[in-house]
Amino acid sequence: MNLTEIINKCELKLVSGNKAELDSKGSISGAYTGDLLSDVIANAKKDNIWITIQTHLNIIAVATLKELSAIIIAMNKSIPDEVKNKAEEENVVLLSSDKTSYEISGKLYELGIGK
Repeated sequence: MNLTEIINKCELKLVSGNKAELDSKGSISGAYTGDLLSDVIANAKKDNIWITIQTHLNIIAVATLKELSAIIIAMNKSIPDEVKNKAEEENVVLLSSDKTSYEISGKLYELGIGK
């Protein structure tokens, strides 16, 4: 499943990124849910989607380091402009949802991501 399909099926809002970036990400290999950056660095895999409530600048560095497909910010957390700008600069797809991390994780699992 690709990012565009996931955005539509999970009712996600695109915060940063464009159609070309979404298309360039290819198939999503899995998802990782976590708010502790060191845990995400240790356990998330390349081409995963990361689900978190963190909204500070370091999330972009982690996504870039781990070559993640996208970051989903749960619970409609406010995302600072500097984070949005850095995501654009680093070609990190940033998504937002009003759902909890648990709900998003369950929906992705239901869609076959990570199975």
